[in-house]
Amino acid sequence: MTLNNKILFGLLALLVGFSLPSSAQKSPLKVLIVDGQNNHEQWPKITAMMKYYLEDSKKFTVDIQRTRYTWQGDKLVEAYPVKNGPATEALKQPKMDSAFHPKFSNYDVVICNFGWNAAPWSAEAQKDFEKFMKNGGGLVVIHAANNSFPQWPAYNQMIGLGGWGDRTEKDGPYVYYDQNGKEVRDMQPGKAGSHGAQMEFKITVREPNHPITKGMPANWLHSRDELYDRLRGPAENMQILATAFSPKSNNGTDRNEPMLMALRYGKGRIFHMALGHADYSVECVGFITCLQRGSQWAATGKVDIPIPSDFPTETETRQRKFAQ
Repeated sequence: MTLNNKILFGLLALLVGFSLPSSAQKSPLKVLIVDGQNNHEQWPKITAMMKYYLEDSKKFTVDIQRTRYTWQGDKLVEAYPVKNGPATEALKQPKMDSAFHPKFSNYDVVICNFGWNAAPWSAEAQKDFEKFMKNGGGLVVIHAANNSFPQWPAYNQMIGLGGWGDRTEKDGPYVYYDQNGKEVRDMQPGKAGSHGAQMEFKITVREPNHPITKGMPANWLHSRDELYDRLRGPAENMQILATAFSPKSNNGTDRNEPMLMALRYGKGRIFHMALGHADYSVECVGFITCLQRGSQWAATGKVDIPIPSDFPTETETRQRKFAQ
């Protein structure tokens, strides 16, 4: 190698060496949490908790957009207002906010924290959200958000399975794992959505190689929560990542019910998590980890957020208290 080539090679090596750290630095993913109407009264606090836990990972920046008309959780709406958001009006019954029309294309992933009986979005907002998802956007569905918008066909496609809202066999099969570990799609007639008394319950990972669940214990104990069962819907382009057993002794089904799901809609990715009823449920490190990793996957298709050392075990729940 000539002297000039050696000098050139050295300069290139220096440039590459200096560029590596900057190329490894990725901008935080942009998250939008949408909420405003939910029968679960803690929804304003849960939105604040999710924002905190996501931003605490240093992987996300989070905005919140709330409907002008809110339903349920009135005191918590005041306690956890949306910074720089419009004034809200608490109503006795849900009402459509025709001005609710987020600019979805400004974000990598949208987290839906609406609930049962939420008023529908305007046709224009629905159309824009469908376009966002078809073009590769990300969606995370939390707990009662799978109760929402039963009359919106594209939303039902996105979430895969839903409960309540007059969902029946017309909307698709019940989907669950039987006690032999086989996935079942059951078209028997019946309403969608039920749960027994809140309790701690074990999560069983069914897809250990999916980016969201990779590295998790095969079984881990989730903090007290509602265990949704009898969910049904189109269930297309859907993987069940994890289940929980719903015992008949607690008004359940004696079936392994889907708790974590990954779906596709057009080019978009959806992470559906049936967990998250109350603040103590959301404080579970299992919930927090799934929220972080599921949001990253929905946005990018990849996950590099590690399974933390304080993750629940098969016999012990773990929590991170929210003190905001």
